[in-house]
Amino acid sequence: MMLDASTMVLVLALGNLALCALLTFFNHGPTRSPALVLWSLSKQIQGGAWLLLALGDAGVVPAPIAVPGGYALLFAGVAVEGGASWEAARRRGWRTPTIIVGGLAILGFFLCYLIDEEALRAVAASLLLGGFYFSGALALAWRWRDVSLLQRFLALASMALALVVASRGLSVLLLPGGWGWLTSELLGQLSSGALYLLMLGNAFGVLLLTRERLQDALERAEVIDPLTDAPNRRGFFQLLGPWMALARRPGQPTSLVVFDPDGFKRVNDSYGHPAGDVVLRQMVELCRRQLRDSDQLGRVVGVEFALLLPRTNLTEAALVAERIRAAIESTPFKGERAMIKLTASFGVTTIRPEDSTTTLFQRADEALQQARQAGRNRVELASETLAEV
Repeated sequence: MMLDASTMVLVLALGNLALCALLTFFNHGPTRSPALVLWSLSKQIQGGAWLLLALGDAGVVPAPIAVPGGYALLFAGVAVEGGASWEAARRRGWRTPTIIVGGLAILGFFLCYLIDEEALRAVAASLLLGGFYFSGALALAWRWRDVSLLQRFLALASMALALVVASRGLSVLLLPGGWGWLTSELLGQLSSGALYLLMLGNAFGVLLLTRERLQDALERAEVIDPLTDAPNRRGFFQLLGPWMALARRPGQPTSLVVFDPDGFKRVNDSYGHPAGDVVLRQMVELCRRQLRDSDQLGRVVGVEFALLLPRTNLTEAALVAERIRAAIESTPFKGERAMIKLTASFGVTTIRPEDSTTTLFQRADEALQQARQAGRNRVELASETLAEV
């Protein structure tokens, strides 16, 4: 059974207000996502808008106040909802266009309402709401290849529903008498239903996407060092595993390089740990610029780093290590108060068929220790593998 227009408006009002209460608890805490804050604000505005329209339908608030005021709030709320989607897509420039377009939409609706309280008002409302919802759907589809299947589905579903909402206004303009079985009344019902589904779909979509992103962040935190954005010990060992297995088969060797900046404690003691963190980040970026896309750099413990160099023999790995060593030595790093000079020591080895991660790192660490004992700022090859060069 189809709901009449007044009942549907009341349902939309209560639904949006219920979502406000849900988000108050879901997004409560010292750190709040800007996108979720905006989305919660949009639901508050939309809830108030639909409630004002429902009170107007019930005769509690005069129609000349309820209709223009309710739709003005509704356009503002849906515009903010679209802005929340663009905020989540990290497109920070949405604010000014949204304010301008939202203001023009409200002004245009007022003009249509003054000209024709019924037909032209319905056209303007449908087209404007459909346009704002479609904008939010485009934000969900932004960077299509990089987003999850859930986000792609929500983008396509929102686009389809936004078009249904807009179709009511288009039908009044192009097909005022309907088209066959698709009457104006049926389109009105479909448009109201689409608004209801957009409310529910966007609500559950936002909550599910937030949960999905939190899960991705937790999984990333398990394998990525937050300071340098490089794999941590666990992440590096996961990357190393397949190459350890390939080393048991005939083929090109794979090399491991371990290194750390010489006397880095001096940097922390002299300039403070924040400056030390800045220098480490800069050093990692410098190292990455010397590597191929297939090479992997990880922070394995403290300020000790490791390089996984696939299909690279010992001689080639020594050249890579020497290139990075020279780059670190010749590049002053910008701290908070001074330019800081660094050097680094390197130990190089290759993966053997019989290696475990313990024996592999033990051999590389021994070479690193030799570099330190020989005066630092140098590259040493693991003594057991010198014959392989």
